[in-house]
Formats: sequence, C-alpha cells, structure tokens
Amino acid sequence: MGTTALERPAAKATTQARRRRVVGLGTLAVILLTAGVVSLAVGARALSPGEVWHGLFAAPDSDQRLTEIRLIVQTVRVPRTVLAIVAGVALGVSGALIQGYTRNPIADTGLLGVNSGASFAVVSVIALFGFSSPFQYVWFAFLGAAVAGVVVFGLASIGRGAGNPLTLALAGQGVTVFLAAMTTAVALSDKQSLNALRFWNSGSVAGVGFDVIWPVTAFIAAGLVLALTTLPAINLLNLGEDVARGLGVNVALSRTVGIAAITLLAGAATAACGPIAFVGLMVAHVARYLTGPDYRWLVPYAGLLGAIVLLVCDIVGRLVVRPSELDAGVLVALLGAPFLAALVWLGKFKNA
Repeated sequence: MGTTALERPAAKATTQARRRRVVGLGTLAVILLTAGVVSLAVGARALSPGEVWHGLFAAPDSDQRLTEIRLIVQTVRVPRTVLAIVAGVALGVSGALIQGYTRNPIADTGLLGVNSGASFAVVSVIALFGFSSPFQYVWFAFLGAAVAGVVVFGLASIGRGAGNPLTLALAGQGVTVFLAAMTTAVALSDKQSLNALRFWNSGSVAGVGFDVIWPVTAFIAAGLVLALTTLPAINLLNLGEDVARGLGVNVALSRTVGIAAITLLAGAATAACGPIAFVGLMVAHVARYLTGPDYRWLVPYAGLLGAIVLLVCDIVGRLVVRPSELDAGVLVALLGAPFLAALVWLGKFKNA
C-alpha cells in the first residue's frame, strides 16, 4: 500500500533526519580517530608520524633511540589513549542515561553516589592494607561505586516516593554527602590515604596499564549492552510513567536495568580514572542539541562525544605546561564549566 500525499513529506523529513544523524556519527568517529592519532604523537617528547608508526609496528632492534620510541608509544601513550576513549564513552553514555531515567537535565553520575563510593573505597583499602598500585585498588573502587549506586537505588525504591526522580536525587545527595564526610575522615587520619586521594581525585588517564584497562573495558562493554537494550523504554518513560505502562513498558524492570547499566559504566570509568566531573553532564546536552530527544540516537552521540572530550582534554593537558602535565579531569572542569555557562546563556539547554 503506497503512502498518501500527506504522509510523503513526513516520510521524507524522517529519512533526511536519519541521514543527518548517520553523517554526524561518522563525522564524530573521524574526529575521534584523528584525536587518537594525535594523542600518540604529543607529549613531553613530540613524535613524528613516522616515529609513531615505528613505535606501533616495527620489530625490536638494537637502536637505542628507536627502542625508546617504541617504549613511549606502546607502554605510555597507547594505554592512556585507549583508556581515555573507553572511559569517555562510558561517562558520556552514563550521563545521557541518568538524565533520561531521572528526567532531570542537570543529573550527573555523581547523583547516584558513584564518585563518592569509589573515593571512599580507595582511601579505606589504602588505609587498611597499604595498597599503592592502581591494579590493587581499582577493584575496590569499582566495588565501592557499585555498592553506592545500589544503596541509592534501594533507598529511592522504598516508601511513598518510590520510583520518583526527585526521591532518587535526594537519596543520591544524601549518600554522596555521607560518603564524602567518611572519605575525608579516613584520609585525614592516614597520610598515605590522603596522598593517594589527592592524586586519584584529580581524574587522570595516565599511569594505568592494560592489566587494569582490559578488565575495566569488559565491565564497560557489559554496561553498554544493557544500555542499548533500554533505549526504546527510555523514550517511552520520558512521555510519563503512566503512558509508558499503557504502552507495555515494565517501568520497574526498565529502571533497574538502566541503573545497573549506569553503575557498570560510571563505576568502571571512575575506578580506572578517578572521578571526572562534567563529561556526562556536558556531552548529554550537546548530543541532545544535535539529535533531539530520541535516545536511540542521543546515546551513541553522547558516547562518541564523551570519548572526544576526554581524549582532547588529555592531549591539551600534555601541551599547556610542557614538560609537565595537567590531568585530564582538571582540564575537563576548566573547559567544561564555561562551556556549560555559555550554553545556558545562549539558551541551548533542552529538557531531558
């Protein structure tokens, strides 16, 4: 059965919008690939494209200079580039998801207590066991983030306000404040914990090896799979819970799966890099401005934008104070705050 004269313009507009979104995704992927190549070349020691190629693919030889280049590329710059991309995707997607599930345009992963839970776990295990390696405490950081997320979700699911986005926000704020106070108390009572917390809290993708990156990536991949399964339900939930139920959505199950995805994504990224503010909040709004409110497109855009933002901030951090570095988390905050202020001033924020 053919389309009517009234249906043809709507179908054409839908096709054009889909084409623009696909082109936009391709453009973001090219930008991310370019930033990844630049990330391998810049740092305290700048490398030419030929040296980067040698560092990636050349066989070991006796030339000391080329051996140093290979070590720089393979053991320093490749891991931090991969981690920036993986963590950026996780933070971007989790930021978009939490805004969608809470219907709160200023929601961030910190709303679930993920950052504060990870921080408390890190200082606690360092104080108790004297851990000093990221491989030792990253698992406790992830566990702390996950437990905090579950506690917040549990508190928001009981009582008369169960399932209300405002209840979730209040529960998250309460848990965050409590854990922040406990973290400060532990850190101030143990010098090693305080020093570790000062370094870890700045948010950095440097100094982490593949022994941490691969397991963290597995958790993030699981979170992405869960996230993709919830996208149609988020679109319906944003029409209102009653409408969503009428259209066959199991609201409780959808929200549970969504919170699990957010916890896996944000918890794993925070465990590996430390708490990095603004990424999820910022890119979710930019993605919504580019794609509209359809989460089937908004979430992939947010993931790619998150990776680009975190990777570019890491690159800039290596350049602005050479030969020293600024942590990526510091640059994200420094660049993200005025960017968000500009969006507010220009009236570009849209409700989730």
